[in-house]
Amino acid sequence: MDLFPLWNSLRIAGISTLIIFFAGIFSAYYIAKAPRALKGVLDVVLTLPLVLPPTVVGYLLLRLLGPKRLIGAWFLSVFGLKLTMTWWSAIFATTVVIFPLMYRTARGAFEAFDETLAYSAQSIGLSNTYIFWRIRMPYCKQGILAGTVLSFARALGEYGATSMIAGYTPGRTATISTTVYQLWRTNDDAGAFRWVLVNLAISFVVLLAVNMLEKKQRQTGPLRKAGA
Repeated sequence: MDLFPLWNSLRIAGISTLIIFFAGIFSAYYIAKAPRALKGVLDVVLTLPLVLPPTVVGYLLLRLLGPKRLIGAWFLSVFGLKLTMTWWSAIFATTVVIFPLMYRTARGAFEAFDETLAYSAQSIGLSNTYIFWRIRMPYCKQGILAGTVLSFARALGEYGATSMIAGYTPGRTATISTTVYQLWRTNDDAGAFRWVLVNLAISFVVLLAVNMLEKKQRQTGPLRKAGA
C-alpha cells in the first residue's frame, strides 16, 4: 500500500491549518473591532468560500494562479515556479476553503470575551500584546481549539478545489481524497475503502483528542477558581 497520499494529505492539512490559525485569529480579532458596516462586508467576503462549492473555489484559483493568468504567469517568468499541479498547490486550495471555519469560530470566541478583563489589565499597565496572548487567548482557547481542529479535519478531506488546482499524480500530488476517487473510478473498491478507513481513523483520533482536552479543561476550571 503506497502511503504517499497519507503523508501528502497530512502535510498539506498541517501547513494550511498553521497558516489559517494565525490568519484567522488576527482577522477575527481586528474585524470584531471594526465599524459595523465594514464588519458586515468583510464577514461576507471572508466567509464566502464556506458556502461556495469547492469546485468553484478551485476554478477561481485556477483563474488567478494558472500559468497563463496574471499571478501564475508572473511567478513562472520571475521565479520559474508553477503554482498549479504541484503538491503544494493544494495548500492554496485548502487554505481558502478552511479559512472561514477558523475565522468564524475565532470571531465567536472573541465576541464572547469579557472585555472588563482587558480593561482591568490595561488599568494596571499591561500591554495590549500581553493582554492578547496571556489573557484573551487563554480565555478563548476552547473556541480557537475547536476552529483549529475542524479546519484540520476539513483540510484533510478536501477534494473539489484540490483536485482542480493540484490534480492527481501518484507519488506527486495524490491525497487521500483524490486517491479514493481515482480508485473508485477504476473499480478498485477495496483500495478506495481502505483509504476511507484511514481517513475515518484519523478524524476519529483528532476529535477524540479534542474531547479529552475539553474534559480536562472542565475538570481543572473549578480548581483554578477555587485556588483564586
